[in-house]
Amino acid sequence: MAVTKDITIEDLVEQIPSSVSYLSKKGIRCIMCGEPIWGTLEEAAKEKGFTNQQIEEFVRELNKPEQDKGSKVSRKKVSGISELKPDTE
Repeated sequence: MAVTKDITIEDLVEQIPSSVSYLSKKGIRCIMCGEPIWGTLEEAAKEKGFTNQQIEEFVRELNKPEQDKGSKVSRKKVSGISELKPDTE
C-alpha cells in the first residue's frame, strides 16, 4: 500500500516503522506515550507549519524503499502485508 498525505499516523507507523525516525528528524512527532498520535500525515505536518509542497516531498520519500540513507530498509511480506524491516546484511 502506498503512502499518501491522507494516511493516518497510526497506519503509517504500522506499515513503515522507520517513518517515526524519518518524521522525527523533520520535527513531526508520531508517537506519544508509546502510541501513534491521531490524525493524518498531512494534518501532523500542517500543525508544524509545513507547506503542501513539503508534504508531497514527505510522501515521495516515505514511498521509497529506503527512507533513511544511513540505514537500509527492505519490504518484507508478513501475512500478506508488506512492511519495512531493517536490512541486517
